[in-house]
Amino acid sequence: MTTAPIAPGRLGEALEPAAIQRYLGELDTWLRDRRAELDDLDQTALAAGRGNEVASDMQLALALWQAISDRYQLVFATWDGGRVMQQERERISALVWGRLDGAAQMPGGLAVSMPEACRLCDALTGQLTATLSLAPGAVETAGRIRDVRAQLERIRDQVGLEPASTRESAAHRLAGLMLRLDSIADRAERGADVGGLLGPLEVDATMFERDLIVGNARRRDARSQVLSARELRADLEQREAALEKLAATCVATVSPAPRFAVPDVEALGPVPVTPDAIGPYLEKLDRVSQALEFAQHKYADALAEHTDLVALLDSYVAKAHALRIGDHPDLAASEKAARDVLDRRPTPMAIARQMVATYQTWLQTEGNKS
Repeated sequence: MTTAPIAPGRLGEALEPAAIQRYLGELDTWLRDRRAELDDLDQTALAAGRGNEVASDMQLALALWQAISDRYQLVFATWDGGRVMQQERERISALVWGRLDGAAQMPGGLAVSMPEACRLCDALTGQLTATLSLAPGAVETAGRIRDVRAQLERIRDQVGLEPASTRESAAHRLAGLMLRLDSIADRAERGADVGGLLGPLEVDATMFERDLIVGNARRRDARSQVLSARELRADLEQREAALEKLAATCVATVSPAPRFAVPDVEALGPVPVTPDAIGPYLEKLDRVSQALEFAQHKYADALAEHTDLVALLDSYVAKAHALRIGDHPDLAASEKAARDVLDRRPTPMAIARQMVATYQTWLQTEGNKS
């Protein structure tokens, strides 16, 4: 199972460019692999008639994935291919380690950072895999034992974050899991079949890890409404700045581009401290968050369409060369015209669509002759 990358730095620290680049690359791979895993699990559950059984965990895992993906887009836009100064690197740190919005389907509306959401998504995926009995019939027992041992070490770190009132019971539960794993490892070394013991241990470990992460997030979310409002407002300011850059990139790349006003967080005024005023202020922050998310998707979709058109033209050209007609004068001229339009900034999208469609028509016409 894919494991989320370790996030660099900490909140308030300007991240090093090399660490940002590495993390973005690893996170992009994790997002792709994790979505494929969740899709496979969902299809398997439906095919087995167990969709209702895992619906809540699947919904939560997908909500987490979407929230992480949305935040990744903002970080990537702020990264801007490495053209970052001190201010941008601090903004990226705030986006990575600040409160993650978009996972509203989490129990109790939990406020988690992106690294915590990644770990929770890992734990949920592991639990779903074990529940659906997809885990590792083909994977060697030694590898499974190693994975569980690594998971228990992650749990040990989480136990250290527990408050004094619950830390002892959590440590006792962890000790029980470690004893079970040691016993299973000993039996496996003696050649015994431990599949029936290892599966339940994997389920118990993933559920415990999930409980610890959720519990830790709930305790943080129990802070005062004023503190929550300040955190959300600071995060919205970072998202606003990142969205402005994404919007500028979109407007410079495609025409017509979406035209959505980026909400001005400053216009909301300072965070109030009175009980009567903080509730309505939080509602305003939530509406601004929704507006930012809506605009982000619109700008990202417009940029994605341009990328998709370029990829579609590339595929048509590859097919033409495979048919040995890529150098045909009409096809070559059509390709050049299409690429000239796609390379223009901003690209007139209506014309670009027509030019790519024209190349496709030439390809079909000449392909039928050959």
